[in-house]
Order: sequence, then C-alpha cells, then structure tokens
Amino acid sequence: MRMIILGPPGAGKGTQAALIAENRGIPAISTGDIFRANIQGETELGLQVKEILASGGYVPDEVTNAIVRDRLAQADAASGFLLDGYPRTPGQVEALDEMLAEQGHSLDLVLELTVDTDEVVGRLLQRAQEQGRADDTEEVIRKRMDIYAEETAPLAAIYSERNLVKQVDGMGSVDEVTARITTLLDQAGTAPA
Repeated sequence: MRMIILGPPGAGKGTQAALIAENRGIPAISTGDIFRANIQGETELGLQVKEILASGGYVPDEVTNAIVRDRLAQADAASGFLLDGYPRTPGQVEALDEMLAEQGHSLDLVLELTVDTDEVVGRLLQRAQEQGRADDTEEVIRKRMDIYAEETAPLAAIYSERNLVKQVDGMGSVDEVTARITTLLDQAGTAPA
C-alpha cells in the first residue's frame, strides 16, 4: 500500500501515520521528522531548514523532493509506505508521480483528515508548551494554516480527480480517529501486516 496522509498542521497526521504504519506493516515517512532530525544534528540542511521553519515558511521543493526520493529508495519502502507532510505543492505531486513511475508504482490512497481550525490552533499551542517547540507560536501556527489552505489543500483536488481521496473526520480522541481510519482502510481492501 502506497499512501499519503493529508491535513493541516496539528490535525494528528503524525500520530495516525505511526499507528497506520504499525498496523499495515509499512514505514511512515515524515518529512517533518527528517527535517527535525537534521536540525537537532545541526547538519547543513538542518541549519537551513531551522531558519525557514522559524519564520513559518516551508522548505523549498527541490530540497524536499531529494530527501523523499532518497527515502523511498530504501529497502523498507519497497512494498509500500505512508507519506506524512509530502507532497505539499503541485510541483511535489509531479515529482512524486515521477519517483513512483520510475519504480513501476502508483499511489493507492490519499487519506485526508478534516479538522476545525480553531481547535487545531489550541492543540498546537498545547503541544508547543509540552514539547518546548519554540517555532509553535499562535502567529506562526496561523501562518502555517494559511499557507496550507493556499498551497497544500489544492492537492486534495488533484488527487480527488484521480479518485484517490478518502476523507476522515480528524476530530475526537486518537482512538476514535484511528477507528474511523481502520474502518476506511479495511473497506478499501488494505490488509494489516
């Protein structure tokens, strides 16, 4: 199963991606996690990304595409994967299409978590306090939400034209959302590992 999970910042994508990956036996590939690891390791990429994220921006497509291409070429992604945080732009959709075509594959499903914006801003502010994320101020969070609406939400339209999008209500407890996703994936015919 090759799938993408979409949703605005704070929708619970990372949490659900990890649960889906474990249940379905595929790696969850989070560009955000890759970027944070580079920031923590103070790599050249990490320093560049840290400055971009601190301003509320997104990392340029060419950098993100190269990281994803490298990750999808690893052995554990050969039989499937779940992408979290990628693609974010139409250009990244094209790049992903090319990567998959080179491997003789295509996407199976795009899972879109739908949420209430104000509730998500509250979630992210709470997470910022709990995890000490200095980049998660209300102003930066709302800027990310605006960028998501302008640049990333249209991806759902692209994938909808391909009949790949399945929407799931992302509000409620982790267990409630997980149950909705599991039901959807079971109905889509994706077997757990």
